[in-house]
Amino acid sequence: MSDARIPDDDGIQVDDIRAIRGEGRGELRALMRSQIAIGRSRREPPPKPVPSSPPGHRPGAWPTGASPPGPPPDWQIPTPVWRAAARHCSNQTHRPDEPCDCGNCPEENR
Repeated sequence: MSDARIPDDDGIQVDDIRAIRGEGRGELRALMRSQIAIGRSRREPPPKPVPSSPPGHRPGAWPTGASPPGPPPDWQIPTPVWRAAARHCSNQTHRPDEPCDCGNCPEENR
């Protein structure tokens, strides 16, 4: 165990409880709540501080001077080329023994 060993005796004795009860219920409740808080602080790590946002930052907005990324490069490929590539992939997967009719294959593969 480390230096912060929890002792078997938490410092509260039966005589202490009797004395606090004599002062009233509120004092006993306050003592018990403080003991519970001490126990929790031993168990749970302290919460990490939230980093502050840069000045002028609007929540949910892109930072000043930045913009969202543009369209992916795949969107710049013409539709007929996409269709031919999809047909070629389908032909290779489902009909590998037949000639390919995608339009992009050389004559010896057709």
